[in-house]
Amino acid sequence: LLAGMVKPSSLVKPVSVTRIAGRYLAHQEGLPKLPVPPLQQTCEHYLAALTPIMDPEELNHTRKLLEEFQKPGGVGERLQKGLEQRAKKMENWLSDWWLQTAYLDYRMPVVVHSSPGVVLPRMEFSDRQGQMRYAAKLIAGVLDFKSMIDNETLPVEYLGGKPLCMNQYYQVLSSCRIPGTKRDTVVNYTLDKRPPTHITVVHNFQFFVLDVYNSDGTPLTVDQIYIQLEKIWNSSLQTNKEPIGILTSNHRNSWGKAYNNLIKDKTNKESVRAIQKSIFTVCLDAPMPRVSDDMYRTCAGVQMLHGGGSRWNSGNRWFDKTLQFIIGEDGTCGLIYEHAPAEGPPIVSLIDHVVEYMKKSEMVRTPMVPLRMPQKLRFHITPEIKKDIEEAKQNMNIMVHDLDMKVSVFSHFGKDFPKSQKMSPDAFIQISLQLAYYRIYKRCCPTYESASLRMFRLGRTDTIRSTSIDSDKFVKAMDDPAKHNTEKVALLDKAVKAHRAYTDMAIRGQAIDRHLLGLKLQAIEDLAALPEIFMDTSYAVVLHFNLSTSQVPAKTNCVMCFGPVVPDGYGVCYNPMDTHINFAVSAFDSCQDTNAARLAQALEDALLDIKTLLEQTPKAKL
Repeated sequence: LLAGMVKPSSLVKPVSVTRIAGRYLAHQEGLPKLPVPPLQQTCEHYLAALTPIMDPEELNHTRKLLEEFQKPGGVGERLQKGLEQRAKKMENWLSDWWLQTAYLDYRMPVVVHSSPGVVLPRMEFSDRQGQMRYAAKLIAGVLDFKSMIDNETLPVEYLGGKPLCMNQYYQVLSSCRIPGTKRDTVVNYTLDKRPPTHITVVHNFQFFVLDVYNSDGTPLTVDQIYIQLEKIWNSSLQTNKEPIGILTSNHRNSWGKAYNNLIKDKTNKESVRAIQKSIFTVCLDAPMPRVSDDMYRTCAGVQMLHGGGSRWNSGNRWFDKTLQFIIGEDGTCGLIYEHAPAEGPPIVSLIDHVVEYMKKSEMVRTPMVPLRMPQKLRFHITPEIKKDIEEAKQNMNIMVHDLDMKVSVFSHFGKDFPKSQKMSPDAFIQISLQLAYYRIYKRCCPTYESASLRMFRLGRTDTIRSTSIDSDKFVKAMDDPAKHNTEKVALLDKAVKAHRAYTDMAIRGQAIDRHLLGLKLQAIEDLAALPEIFMDTSYAVVLHFNLSTSQVPAKTNCVMCFGPVVPDGYGVCYNPMDTHINFAVSAFDSCQDTNAARLAQALEDALLDIKTLLEQTPKAKL
């Protein structure tokens, strides 16, 4: 079912490279297993998380349910024991469950709702040769990164001095999501006897297979790739082709049905398989309508997320593909990735590597071997498939109209200022976001920030709940004229420290969200009645994340963006650089109460106001 997801042990033997035997495996086996937190601790922290967002009556009701749940010999204890047993048996008690519930069972389109986009710095291409040159270098850079994965020479990453799980790096190349009518699957071809040696290139909605290795296993040079891209470009000039790729943007059940229908035809099946097997995909995009410079980043963000609609580049994608690099004729560049196999950080370290690689000048003399024409993938479009394409186009255009996006650069300060105040930059930004939200809505909301569990074998993420009792006190005090600045600063300091403490707890596998999910899924697996705490209003409210946020730091001056996770919510992603912060805020137009530009502006004001507060208040002797 999940080739390559379960056992990361037997890694691919790459083409023509001797690998350092078992380096990766030895590293993985040295990592600790994800713990199951103590039941009482999770119940206490759950109540604390509910305190700033529920009214006292509901809170009391939940408190009683939790007492019942925790009784000795009760239901909680039984489920906790079940989880602890599961943790003993498995490499990671959570990872399979999480992959299924968070991604593969989720039926909304991956576009906007799941797949993040990344905007890279704008390029100045004077002509399409510039676009091809850039694409060729980028492809060579990704292949260079791939050789480090294949040879197991990727430097191990550390967090707080602890080595991290590197498994996600082995999941992002040569992998693809496959739609089902009820649930999806992920395939990974890295482990094949003959691992893929081609990428897919799509231009004017037409897909091509481009072999990127010579028969002796060496990668093509930049010049060779460039020549091949020219051939692809010249044989895909027609702009009236059916955008077969747009099918991948539909609701998963609809796409699952259409997919089964599409691959009944042998040619179609082979073409689809070639895309799924490819190492990654490169989308050569048509230029988008020109916009003013201050709108440019926002438009680039939506182009990465959904391609701009069926008239523009939304059909120039295969959204199930794990990794798609997007290179626009107009210099707009970035990528989009399918979220099931990996989180942002491995993608970002790949980007950082590729960007550095592209700065190096080309010294390789190209052998004058004539290369085979890249193969164009054919599709037979029946009237039924044509109907599916039309439906997908319409749904895509509705999504495009509904996405409200604002990508901005906060240029007043970056990580430098919070650091000068001895505060965690991430906590500083999160508390500013809490203040921004509170100023607009006069209430706090459930807030999700992803925390990495990669200290543990096969670890993915848990939730940092940024709305805390302490953040609540601070945001209410900040604009209260009756409060003195020294008191406000003391409350801010407490809120920032509380966020830092929750973060530390989360990355050590001691947060509450995945544990509660595990208890719930354990009950379902035991075919037991669902415990009352999971039917309680509080549980539904606490999982309705009006703010879904993520810090994705990168060396490259890029920004990641993703859609909201609830209809009346926001998606907020940020990359804090030394002296500025890149932000992307998203919302849905169909919700009257949300507005991306308004939240982005409120966040900018909050960051500046907190800085002013700290600068105007004499330092208390702590």
